[in-house]
Amino acid sequence: MNHKRRAQNLAYELHWDAQHPLPRRWVVMPSGMVLRHAPGRHSVPSTKVPPWDFSAAMTRLCAHIVAHCQDLCHIRMEQLLVTYTPSRSRSRYGLQARVTPLRFRAGALTRRQGAWEYQVQRFFVDNREILYLITFCLPRFLDQSFEEKITTVFHELYHISPAFDGDLRRHHGRYCLHTHSKAAYDAHMRHLAKAYLRHHNQPQLLEFLHYDARRLAEQHGGIVATIVPRPKLLPVGGIALQAAARNQRISVPEQNQS
Repeated sequence: MNHKRRAQNLAYELHWDAQHPLPRRWVVMPSGMVLRHAPGRHSVPSTKVPPWDFSAAMTRLCAHIVAHCQDLCHIRMEQLLVTYTPSRSRSRYGLQARVTPLRFRAGALTRRQGAWEYQVQRFFVDNREILYLITFCLPRFLDQSFEEKITTVFHELYHISPAFDGDLRRHHGRYCLHTHSKAAYDAHMRHLAKAYLRHHNQPQLLEFLHYDARRLAEQHGGIVATIVPRPKLLPVGGIALQAAARNQRISVPEQNQS
């Protein structure tokens, strides 16, 4: 790892703004597809007709959902970042999305583990602190049915704490993230999604969910999305930071993965 990358990975805060914009990357599509922009591995081209931005489209949809769903009205979209992670296989099954909280239980900034105290990296966009990442696995997520996709969106948003303090929503009992019954949790998410759709008045926000990844890429010449590093858990203090540089394995805040 080069020194610049190591320094970023160990930074207690990561900042993005107009001068240092959030990184966007091409979503790798099945081999054999001919895309108008012929993307390179990392670059996003400057063209008169830009590729389709998944993160922007999903952010607009999530903003409309939280504005029209009472169970999600506590979410502040300006402190939530929609990102993506590449699918590891071409299978439609596996990880669809995950929500990553950037705080510990009850919104605590640090947590003691053994003799040391640890802090999650803090992310800032235009000086606004990000408290949650919602990460979609692409192109796999886009290759699900419309119902599966909209239900997954509600599934991830609902995991955000009602206090919006950087922690996850916690239920009573042993299975605090999905309650005692994941099937019942999923059924509730389908109910919320159907209620939202019954009163939806901006179909253009949902249009992309009706198409799979191949169709979207063919229509727009490619798909891009925001991608950021997984937040690191770093020891507090100079000596502790040296231990982090030696890649000591420590546990991270709980995450929901769907």
